[in-house]
Amino acid sequence: MSEENQPPRPPVMVHHQYIRDLSLEIPHAPEIFKQNHSEPKINISVDINAKHLEENLFNVELVFHLEGDVSEKKLFILEMTYGGVAALNVPQEHIEPVLMIEVPHLMFPYARQAISNIMGSGGLPPLMLNPIDFVGMYQARHPKQPQGNDNTH
Repeated sequence: MSEENQPPRPPVMVHHQYIRDLSLEIPHAPEIFKQNHSEPKINISVDINAKHLEENLFNVELVFHLEGDVSEKKLFILEMTYGGVAALNVPQEHIEPVLMIEVPHLMFPYARQAISNIMGSGGLPPLMLNPIDFVGMYQARHPKQPQGNDNTH
């Protein structure tokens, strides 16, 4: 089949997703389960790392850190690095935003499901993370530079 007859390659294709690192700590177990307590206060942080592997393949990692506190005690600490290998077929100037916005957006539902399952398997109520604003995260990392004062008409 000639190149002309090849179907167009999708701009983004996530080939593999995996948990690279995972830790769930329940420091006050089993005593904390005996207590009748209110909803835990949960702090969540998410970071994104991307690395070029070869040709058009990249590794993207979502790094989650979650902590739950109840009655002034640490209920849980969950740390997970969720990775994906993606092929990009986009112009060079679009690679970084696609890696930091689109690929994480495609991976997030699977990472969220993994976190919910891990929490349940740890004896905790399943946790369903709210969607993440990856565009906002990218913009916070790359604030627009002020434009020069252009008075031309």
